[in-house]
Amino acid sequence: MRDRRRGAALLIELTVAAGLLGVVFVSFAAIQGAERRLLRASAWRAVAMEIVDGEMEVLAAGEWKSFREGEHDYTVRAEAARRLPPGRFVLTVTSSTLRLEWKPSRPGSGGTVVREAAIR
Repeated sequence: MRDRRRGAALLIELTVAAGLLGVVFVSFAAIQGAERRLLRASAWRAVAMEIVDGEMEVLAAGEWKSFREGEHDYTVRAEAARRLPPGRFVLTVTSSTLRLEWKPSRPGSGGTVVREAAIR
């Protein structure tokens, strides 16, 4: 009888331990998935920043003169733009400023990247 009780207690302990390990592993998997999404969004944001910075330099150097005042869809020349998630580049020209921004279509895609420059 005593051996049965010990065996039953051991079985209960093993079941609880396996359950705890399962909870820990599921938690780690969830954390890893969230971290992967965050890293991907950060990488997309870095790429968008590089593209916007480079295009803004070209625009500020005089390319902006080929656009009228107002908001325009802007086509970028960078090859890396194909690796970004769906979104669009928007150029806004006013009498005194240029504003170039990347607007992702979906949330969690790195967020909007904006650069402004004064024009003369």
